[in-house]
Amino acid sequence: MNILTILQAAPQGGGSSMMLIMMGVMFVGFYFLMIRPQMKKQKQEKSFQENLKVGSRVVLTSGLHGRIAQVQDDGFVIETLSGKLKFEKAAVSREFTDNRFGEKAAKNEKAPEKKEIETEKK
Repeated sequence: MNILTILQAAPQGGGSSMMLIMMGVMFVGFYFLMIRPQMKKQKQEKSFQENLKVGSRVVLTSGLHGRIAQVQDDGFVIETLSGKLKFEKAAVSREFTDNRFGEKAAKNEKAPEKKEIETEKK
């Protein structure tokens, strides 16, 4: 069979409205699955960066760890072991505090204490 005869045998009409409905459903699906979560994440990240205060320990997108020494309009001055560096607000990736990593830090600190107690008993 020829492709032309197959296309001529296809029913005419009704297909365009169904196609329009399917495209609308696909757009709504993309919005709720991709666009909306990304916008929500951007809002959370922006509010996080705006609410950072002096003294907060942060990790930058480059992996640099430091403490915020100054908050300026266009960025932060981060104090590291090598000195003070100025970064844009968008460079702050996450906060590095005891609230976020408290469980890991507590486990690491408790382990040496147990060993010290055991050696004192002997």
